[in-house]
Amino acid sequence: MTSGQATAAASGPSPVPGSSPASGSSPVPGPPPTATPASARTPASAPSSAAARSAADPGSGKDAILRAARRAFTKRPYAEVTIRGIAADAGVSPSLVVKHFGRKEELFNIVADFGPAAAALFDAPLGALGRHMVLTLVNSRRVLQSDPLLRVVFSLGNQDERSLLRDRFHEQVTDALTARLPGRERALRAELIAGHLIGLGATLSLHPEGAGADATAEHIADLYAPALQSLIDGV
Repeated sequence: MTSGQATAAASGPSPVPGSSPASGSSPVPGPPPTATPASARTPASAPSSAAARSAADPGSGKDAILRAARRAFTKRPYAEVTIRGIAADAGVSPSLVVKHFGRKEELFNIVADFGPAAAALFDAPLGALGRHMVLTLVNSRRVLQSDPLLRVVFSLGNQDERSLLRDRFHEQVTDALTARLPGRERALRAELIAGHLIGLGATLSLHPEGAGADATAEHIADLYAPALQSLIDGV
């Protein structure tokens, strides 16, 4: 053994000539070195990212998949969205997406369903509905890290399958609210209420570290709910 070989043996496995761990270059063909620690082959941020997702999403990745799917379907044409892309954004495997939600068409139908969000938003007596809607929306954003309505905004101006988002929103949110309201001009008032709720979500998204982020949900409701309640009451 030469002196150079002895030095290499003492210092452990050396990188492939002409490459570095950060360069992303492929190793020389051959069996992978079994002595190389996993941390040396995986980006340092991967374990902490996966751990963070797991801690925030105890439901085996389902919530993360849904959030990723909402981003994908509302920001890109349907034909450009792939299960593999959604899985990568969610930090899970494509097979897990299929296991939980099936094909892309089935996942899209879940994303386009505003029924559960509307049921939660409207689950209060009319006299307290304005405040309830504000509290539900703000708490959903903070606890679930998901806005119940805002995704419909990204479907505006598109003529592909995302038009289903608008149709579902009109049917499940605006029409459902119209049916609950008393008095005259119920459809107009329901549309304005829906606009107020979308506007609140958009404002909180635009100012993630602003005054709204420091305010309690109750205080935001104190300021925002009276306008909604006026539209609900029709006065």
